[in-house]
Amino acid sequence: MKHGQLSLDEVDYMQIAIAGDHRGFELKKRLIASLEKLGHTVLDMGCNGPESCDYPDFAFLVGEAVGKNQAERGILICGTGIGMCMAANKVAGVRAANCHDLITAELSRRHNDANVLCLSGDLLGEDLVGRLVRIWLSTEFETNSRHSRRVDKIAQYEKAQQGNKP
Repeated sequence: MKHGQLSLDEVDYMQIAIAGDHRGFELKKRLIASLEKLGHTVLDMGCNGPESCDYPDFAFLVGEAVGKNQAERGILICGTGIGMCMAANKVAGVRAANCHDLITAELSRRHNDANVLCLSGDLLGEDLVGRLVRIWLSTEFETNSRHSRRVDKIAQYEKAQQGNKP
């Protein structure tokens, strides 16, 4: 798939958990409407208003939903996307990627099998966000490749770390 050649038909319908902190609240509302219009089932995991709140609370909720297979994918939005990404990656089974352009969105899926997309509510334009989300949702992971081996190593390390908890 080349950039700019994505059609709505290429996006499989899925269950998506989404959350944002106060800086991602407005974008989250617009994304939910767009995703539902495309036929996706969306789990809105907060926040529920523009009042100041702590991004890790919402990153953990989406991460748990994805990590426990209650949602196929997750989307998180904060001021830069960085904090949400850091917090989400602490949840077992999550491979969150902070994407800011079409290449990072595509390669986070194709090479890293990212299952949570982190976005900036402050630094990305509306059109770009829509294109990022569509590319990220429609791009398949390259299974049976060197990338599979690498993602498997991450999962094995994560599993070993869970076994070492006191």
